[in-house]
Amino acid sequence: MIRKLKSGEYRLYSRKLDPKTHKRRNLGTFKSRAAAEKHEREVQYFKRH
Repeated sequence: MIRKLKSGEYRLYSRKLDPKTHKRRNLGTFKSRAAAEKHEREVQYFKRH
């Protein structure tokens, strides 16, 4: 899940809520949406290998 921040950067959040904080876990902040999408694919790959 990618959200645009007020600073113009993009942040990748986990899809599920963190059970401790009940918020989405921050998986990294990126300068461009393409970079965030690339990292999201890497995360999904890592989860399955």
